[in-house]
Amino acid sequence: MDFNFELILTVIFLLCGLCWLMNKSIRADEDSLIGFLASLAPVLGFVWVLRSFVAEPFQIPSKSMEPTLKVGDYILVNKWVYGIRIPVLNTKLIDVSEPQRGDVMVFYPPHEDRYFIKRVIGLPGDKINLIKGQLFINGEKMVQQAYEDEPAAPRSVVMMENLGESEHLMQRRIQPTRLSLNFSATVPDGHYFMIGDNRDNSSDSRVWGPVPESRIVGKAFARWMFWDSLFSLPSFERAGKIQ
Repeated sequence: MDFNFELILTVIFLLCGLCWLMNKSIRADEDSLIGFLASLAPVLGFVWVLRSFVAEPFQIPSKSMEPTLKVGDYILVNKWVYGIRIPVLNTKLIDVSEPQRGDVMVFYPPHEDRYFIKRVIGLPGDKINLIKGQLFINGEKMVQQAYEDEPAAPRSVVMMENLGESEHLMQRRIQPTRLSLNFSATVPDGHYFMIGDNRDNSSDSRVWGPVPESRIVGKAFARWMFWDSLFSLPSFERAGKIQ
């Protein structure tokens, strides 16, 4: 996730598309460089449109979203649900819908240009409080119940958390760390407050602030494969909808 694959794909597609237009005029030999690049244009165009406007695959690189998403999970991200955007520039052209509390979202954080994935906890205008691991939104306590079916890390507990219209698994330390001990913030207009489900092991909006709407990439909606090592076989047991 550290390099901009979208930019690379766009540049290659534009180059092949230019060769395709040139080939229409000069009818270059298929064995020539121009002819070869021109032949790639239709396939690259299909991939570019699919990844830029429909859905894009990602691999989870860190433990910040455990237990919902684990290192090695391969996921699909809906690229149009939050609006149709110009590839690379990320400028919105057409409004579709707004992020909802509880969505798992891919975005660029305010401080750097690489993909992050976290959960939408705060909407514009919301007041967020975390006190001893307990989440409050606009003064209302979000219900957390112990969830025994999912193993937790040492000195941690897995909870089912209700965010009003959605519920999801989250993990927190029995003794909360600084991130969850006593935190408060108000979400500015046009921004979203993002927190990892692994509450005490996540660099998120508590560290670098809320995410501007212009930095949104898309909504993560499905796991399709798990593969955490080149020395193991891919598994599809975790395939399914992301909650």
